[in-house]
Order: sequence, then structure tokens, then C-alpha cells
Amino acid sequence: MTQFLFAYHGGKPENDDQGSEIMAKWQAWMEAEAAAFVDKGAPVGMSKTVSSSGTVDNGGVNPVSGYSIIEAADIEAACKIAKGCPIHENGGSIEIAEIMKM
Repeated sequence: MTQFLFAYHGGKPENDDQGSEIMAKWQAWMEAEAAAFVDKGAPVGMSKTVSSSGTVDNGGVNPVSGYSIIEAADIEAACKIAKGCPIHENGGSIEIAEIMKM
């Protein structure tokens, strides 16, 4: 099996009530896909983007909001798992990248 990084973008709940509801959906999704998760990851705080032209304080155009690491047969199987994530309900997305063995 190959490991993949899920980099979550956006999807922040609008209020605490919505946050509790979304968290329950995340837990249900992760439990349903438990065999795939190597590291459930965590949400992340505000980020900075550093490039040759300087540093952007707000994380750039599409800042990361969290991460997970999964195992799947291939990137298509990883995409299938990602499609079930509740982040999509709040306009978020998941960037998926194979973790290369070194």
C-alpha cells in the first residue's frame, strides 16, 4: 500500500453549532475509513507562505487548514476516500499527494 498526504484547505465552520455538527461528521467519516488512516492528523493554525519574493502572513491564496496521512492502493483509491470527507460541505477541498519513500 502507498501512503498519501491529505492537505485540507478551507471548510471552516461558520459558528460553534455548525462546528460541533461538522466534527461529528468528520468522526463518522474517519471511523468508516479507519483502515486507511495511518495518521488522522490535526487541524492547523494560521500559516505563512515563504517564497523568493517574500513572506505572506495569511497563508496565501488557499491556506492549509489541516492534514491526514492515509494508505491506499493508488491515488484513485485515495481520491475515492477523499470524496466522502465532510470538508466539501463548507466549500473546502483536499489536496492529495503520494508520500515518496526515501
